[in-house]
Amino acid sequence: MKTATTLLSALFLPIALAAPANELQEVLSAPFSTISDGVNHAVHVVEDALTGGTVEKWLEKGKEYVKHSGLTYERVSHPSFVDHQLRTTEPTLCDSSVKQYSGYLDISDGKHLFFWFFESRGNPSKDPLVLWLNGGPGCSSSTGLLFELGPCRIADEGQNTTYNKHSWTANANIIFLDQPVNVGYSYSSDGSTVNTSPVAGEDVYAFLELFLTRYPKYAGAPFHLAAESYGGTYGPNFATVIHKKNKELALAPTPSLKKINLASLILANGQTDPLVQLASIPDFACDGPYPVYDDPEGPQCQALRAKVPTCERLIKSCYDYGSRLSCVPAALYCASQLYGPLQQTGLNLYDVRKKCDRSKDGDLCYREMTWIDTWMNNPKNKAALGVTGDKKFESCNLEVNQAFMFQGDGMRNSAALLPELVNDGVRLLAYAGNADAMCNFIGNERWMAQLEHKFHKEFAASTSEKWVTAGTGRVAGEVRSAGGGGFGAGNVTFVQVYEAGHMVPFDQPEASLDLFTRWLEDSSLTLN
Repeated sequence: MKTATTLLSALFLPIALAAPANELQEVLSAPFSTISDGVNHAVHVVEDALTGGTVEKWLEKGKEYVKHSGLTYERVSHPSFVDHQLRTTEPTLCDSSVKQYSGYLDISDGKHLFFWFFESRGNPSKDPLVLWLNGGPGCSSSTGLLFELGPCRIADEGQNTTYNKHSWTANANIIFLDQPVNVGYSYSSDGSTVNTSPVAGEDVYAFLELFLTRYPKYAGAPFHLAAESYGGTYGPNFATVIHKKNKELALAPTPSLKKINLASLILANGQTDPLVQLASIPDFACDGPYPVYDDPEGPQCQALRAKVPTCERLIKSCYDYGSRLSCVPAALYCASQLYGPLQQTGLNLYDVRKKCDRSKDGDLCYREMTWIDTWMNNPKNKAALGVTGDKKFESCNLEVNQAFMFQGDGMRNSAALLPELVNDGVRLLAYAGNADAMCNFIGNERWMAQLEHKFHKEFAASTSEKWVTAGTGRVAGEVRSAGGGGFGAGNVTFVQVYEAGHMVPFDQPEASLDLFTRWLEDSSLTLN
């Protein structure tokens, strides 16, 4: 069991407030927007159930502040979320040229989720709002920030960062959120855990509502949810929660709640439909553009293909019954029998063009991951981000990964949640680097082609066209699309990214920014 668990972990990794009992009770429990400007009160020391422990509280110029463990935050509350609050600060790290916010979503059950927000380098008041999530499960979104698409890149073994000219913040306001609890800087103050995607989605929705309450300038913008790797499971679940809440709000308007203008879902090298995707592993390993085995009819390929029927049968049982007892065996068997042989080759399964020397490259085959840990654990950086000195940052948390695995969360069919979103106008983009063996492009394209929605026939009949970047005119990949009348980026679009592994923005920064920007603008990827 230990061996199988380790293999599965390798598969997925990067893969109410207690108001003071005094006359200020009504004021301090009011929503942010109702506190009058210019009102100031003395500091009160109270036990705060949401923040966890003793805090100092005061009002200043219409804002409420708390001081916790020596750090000062602005506090944001919401009348519809009495079990949640936001604690924010304003760092100037990574890219001091743009406005930033960071801090925590505090939840009454002891969960504290860390976030870091960057305004767009373009036009923040008009550019879209994006939530970026890394996968794992158990991997911090700060790895996406500092390793892939954020305003800066980790450098000098974690001692510095460098300016990223291909950051996705070029024309988008982006939130990087560490979830679920105990991922990255996120932590639990009472042992609370989360081990399923639907439950995690409820916390993400509460975070977005509080964030948009405090920063309403972004509330009217199109909202795009972008998630990588295990984010292929997170994304459909979280988008479904947002979509359902929007529908409820339309039926029963609540003035204090914001409609989240869910415009699209972006799945980056994701695991979304395991039944289809895991069955494609032998095809990628034996017949893909970067074959793992030399002979597609050799013994290794024959042995790999022989494992597929049992894997499919187990996953089908998980789809049919949805219980932990039916889903966990599927996860263990498929990981050990399909990914296990590939792992034994010594290749970096996130980019099979490369070898993986774990003694030098680390457990995840990218030494930059250890650099990120170094930089994020720098005491000065922690304090600037509103993180107390006792919190230790780890790029990926194996315990969180295993908790999700032992619920069978990753073997469920998240793709089944997508047709309702697509049919109601939420655009869907899935892209995959063609050197990634973990969530390979063949399986991603197949589940997209099989997905039933109002654009299904058009997508199934579509053929791949060359994607040429707008800036350099380079052929960067292939596109299949449906919807949009042939002029936009499409309602349902799949992109194979050439010469890229699991982390496309790391391997192809210029191309990934081109793809992201044109998707947000709903501009065709095939017309130049």
